[in-house]
Amino acid sequence: MWSQPYVKTDVEAGGARPLYPMMLESPELRWSFIRKVYSIITLQLLATVVVASIVVTVRPIATFFVSTSAGLALYIILIITPFIVMCPLFYYHQKHPVNYLLLGVFTVSLAFAVGLTCAFTSGKVILEAAILTAVVVISLTLYTFWAARRGQDFNFLGPFLFGAVVVLMVFALIQILFPLGKISVMIYGCLAAIIFCGYIVYDTDNLIKRYSYDEYIWAAVSLYLDIINLFLSLLTIFRAADS
Repeated sequence: MWSQPYVKTDVEAGGARPLYPMMLESPELRWSFIRKVYSIITLQLLATVVVASIVVTVRPIATFFVSTSAGLALYIILIITPFIVMCPLFYYHQKHPVNYLLLGVFTVSLAFAVGLTCAFTSGKVILEAAILTAVVVISLTLYTFWAARRGQDFNFLGPFLFGAVVVLMVFALIQILFPLGKISVMIYGCLAAIIFCGYIVYDTDNLIKRYSYDEYIWAAVSLYLDIINLFLSLLTIFRAADS
């Protein structure tokens, strides 16, 4: 028993199982990339929670944005800032440290918008949406890794999800111009939640198989937006049901 030679395990030797069949790249490098992306997403979510919590708990901030013309103008700027920043972020997402600076501006401005959305929502509804978002994101992430290892591919979802987002945007525009009531708001929230659940699976599959190692910023932004949009969709559903 004591004479058997010591053999390193796969973990000690640095070995790792392929993430999907016929994987040609190094699993260790891909896992390192995945850990880096999820570390960035974690920091983004923590920053979002902190900024949104300040906006929600410090009532004068939310009051300023909704009760003054200057606040309303600043609110509009905060809403469009993430979309504006995404253009240079897409161009400089491989250039350090500009990519991190742009990512910080993108995250903080979006966190302010999320905080203002939550500012006039009951704490119970926010907690329900946050818990369900966490459960869904973790479950879909684990499922996608499990399915990828068994050879399933979700790249076919791309065109369908893009078309669904276009329909969702038109639905939102109609709802703004011609409000259809609480039921239509709940239907909109349910459709949005389903679509962004699909995007979480799609972008996680791309994270496993398709993103290059230099695209860690863009991969993090994609999944972060999926999570935030899922949370806002669930918040819409719970808020409509609670009213």
